[in-house]
Amino acid sequence: MSARVRFLLAMAILGLLMTGPFVLTAILLLADAGEAERSTLINLLVPQLPLGALMTTLGFVAGVLVLRMLFRQYVSGLSAMAENLRVMLSANRSFRAVEAGPPEVQAVARAANDLARQRDELLTDVDVQIARARADVEAERNRLAALLSELTLAVIVCNLDGCILLYNNRARLQVKALAQGSTAAGAALIGLGRSIFSVFDRGQISHALENVHHRLRRGSAEPVAQFVTATKSGQLLRTQMAPVLGQAGAADEVAVTGYVLTIENITRSFERESQRDQAVASLADDARPLLAKVRSALLAMAGASASIAPERRQVLESAESAAASLNATLERTFGQFADSLKSRWPLEDVLAVDVIAAASRRIETRLGLPTKHEESDASLWIRAESFSLMQAIVFLASRLKDHYEIRELRLRVAAAEKVAFVDLIWSGILVSSEALHTWELDPMSVGDETTSLTLRDMLDRHGGEIRYLREKAAHRALFRLVLPLASAQVESAGTAADGHAPEHGGSRPEYYDFNLFDRTVGTIDVDRRLAELAYTVFDTETTGLEPTKGDQIIQFGAVRIVNGRLLHQETFDQLVDPRMPLKPEGILIHGITDDMVRGQPTIDTVLPAFHDFCADAVLVGHNVAFDMRFLQMQEAATSIHFRQPVLDTLLLSAVVHPNQESHKLESIAERLGVNVIGRHTALGDALVAGEVFLKLVGLLADQGILTLRQALEAAEKTYFSRIRY
Repeated sequence: MSARVRFLLAMAILGLLMTGPFVLTAILLLADAGEAERSTLINLLVPQLPLGALMTTLGFVAGVLVLRMLFRQYVSGLSAMAENLRVMLSANRSFRAVEAGPPEVQAVARAANDLARQRDELLTDVDVQIARARADVEAERNRLAALLSELTLAVIVCNLDGCILLYNNRARLQVKALAQGSTAAGAALIGLGRSIFSVFDRGQISHALENVHHRLRRGSAEPVAQFVTATKSGQLLRTQMAPVLGQAGAADEVAVTGYVLTIENITRSFERESQRDQAVASLADDARPLLAKVRSALLAMAGASASIAPERRQVLESAESAAASLNATLERTFGQFADSLKSRWPLEDVLAVDVIAAASRRIETRLGLPTKHEESDASLWIRAESFSLMQAIVFLASRLKDHYEIRELRLRVAAAEKVAFVDLIWSGILVSSEALHTWELDPMSVGDETTSLTLRDMLDRHGGEIRYLREKAAHRALFRLVLPLASAQVESAGTAADGHAPEHGGSRPEYYDFNLFDRTVGTIDVDRRLAELAYTVFDTETTGLEPTKGDQIIQFGAVRIVNGRLLHQETFDQLVDPRMPLKPEGILIHGITDDMVRGQPTIDTVLPAFHDFCADAVLVGHNVAFDMRFLQMQEAATSIHFRQPVLDTLLLSAVVHPNQESHKLESIAERLGVNVIGRHTALGDALVAGEVFLKLVGLLADQGILTLRQALEAAEKTYFSRIRY
């Protein structure tokens, strides 16, 4: 029963106690008296009723005032003290109950504060003991972190679902540089609990993981996969994947629980090398005809006259020999240079049958085209980048199915002296050479999987070629991909080239949470516990307080919460040009001037980036209905919609502390022991609201409110939920 209901019930009882005896006595007297006595009694009482009613009313009012005072001191006061004690117990250890009210309540407050001081002394002593016990471990961890911080590789660790568990600052800066649009857009690409597939193609990661699994099954000591991929912004990344191994069902059995990605952006080096390649190729192309002309001229001069002096003939022949030697050196050097071009790409030694098996599965799944495998050499190793090779096979199969309506595709691998053949065989209509030439130059896109890589790019990368052949006796045609064989040092089953596993490192892992190994990204389940969800706590600064009358957002500030941690390094802070003058009264509050927003990105640029930053997270804010109204006003113009659940720290504070007088952000922060820094800036308010929210989650759990659904339902029942903007 709520305090308000109890107070109303007490008032009703007081009214009955004051009027009940008189009314009951009058009824009994009238019932026992005779007709004459009853008439006399009525004549005596009726004239006195106004005075009696007035006295009763005054007495009732006085009683209500006394009752209200006692109720506030003993009932509401003790209820507020109980809320304060819960804050003292879980959210803010330094908080103390106010010793106010009647002596009995003050005595309870003093006793509670004494118990709190004793509790703090015990906890402080325990903390000291724990700190001493952990000192050695912390020192070892710091030494390891210092060693890792010297490395310059970008490192990202993910679970099998692609959820990011760790990344270092090098990775954060590198991935952020890949973002297009405003500088704030990069904040949405990487973060704890986010998906790695916002950076890499899902198919590329899945294929690399398949290769890692395959190498583990074969007992490889180096179960790693390498690939080069192009991002949406056109950057080239060289990536190596290594597995994170954990215990499987059996005690001696291991399983892949995640993977480590080490990333290097090779875009600039590739561009510089390409320019150098062009210069070297141009030099070779220019030098060849010049040397040929010099040799021809020397030979002509040497044979022009039989009477030429022997000394001069010897000089001419020596010069021609030097030119021939120079030409041979040029050809040999350029051949070595051409070979070095191929080695820049991380080609791996892979089993050819594994590549065509993966391609066969994808062809049947994505294209619905039946495949068969003809007799092949199961032990044939090729030197290839398996994902782009598989893409090429699937791409050719899709072209054959779409343009020539083949009903079945057969795959085969074989080897010649120094090369391997991957054959795609079909029966039916023959393909024209013009069609094949066109396909070589088309991007290898199939369905919704798009890529800028062409078939010719893939062949050049591998130093291979494609041939179109016919088997007239069998009435079949085939595409033959000619690829390099693996080197002689390929690992046999159960052994590795050098017998050592690769070592992986990265700069200091400043941003990590390995409790996310079992986390699934991309889902917001309202029946999940509040502590298990990801949140984006945000705030906005605006030109005014009336979104329906043209006021605009001029600043976004947001911070992420993952696994119960406020991630100060994962923030969104962006000014917005509203394309309208700012109001002087607003400048006094947030301190943002016209000069500060002039030239900043407009809302149609910032809002999509902010939407990406909030993806797959519950929105949190203080008095967030105000901010959400501004976002809703932009839906028609930007087509950006925020559909995720929203929690308000104002409403949640009213849920856990219904007897407190103020639920302003400063008051809640003071009550919960949260330092207020940067007030009335969007990011500053978001950080304070985030700290407050984490404290409120614990207090909600004390009341049995554990899930997102329960929190939303409890917030809707508060008085403040009626506020509309």
